[in-house]
Amino acid sequence: MKKLNKPADPRVCSVGRSMEILGDRWIIFIIREAFFGVTYYDVFLSNLGIATNVLTDRLKWLVENDIFEIQKDKKDARRKKYLLTEKGRDLLPVILAFIKWGDRWLADESGPPLILTHTPCGHTLTPVMCCEHCRETVELNEVTAEEVWRKNQT
Repeated sequence: MKKLNKPADPRVCSVGRSMEILGDRWIIFIIREAFFGVTYYDVFLSNLGIATNVLTDRLKWLVENDIFEIQKDKKDARRKKYLLTEKGRDLLPVILAFIKWGDRWLADESGPPLILTHTPCGHTLTPVMCCEHCRETVELNEVTAEEVWRKNQT
């Protein structure tokens, strides 16, 4: 699959670069399913209700971009498993951020559709963004950005 249909971003930006790979709803849904333990094509297909050609295309894209790797099933060599690579596993905070935002702003009166548990401590997980250095939570008014790409053009 060639690049997904995305508008060109005139700025050199990590968000834009990420969206070139991840900016398709099916891509995010497939990655979400992988975090929930799905590895087989037929299970992705069943869970997502996605067209076979779209799923095949997106899985191929995710493998080409090193988000997934393919392994043969040890029990049935005719079956392939789609496993998250290290690069793919690094998307966990992205998926957790989507869940947190959706739970806060889109849940209905019955509440969030999932309850996440942090297994080591056994408590309900509410993901937070924190500074790697001081471990304080990050607030919008506490973040500044320096456009390195503009510096490099001068």
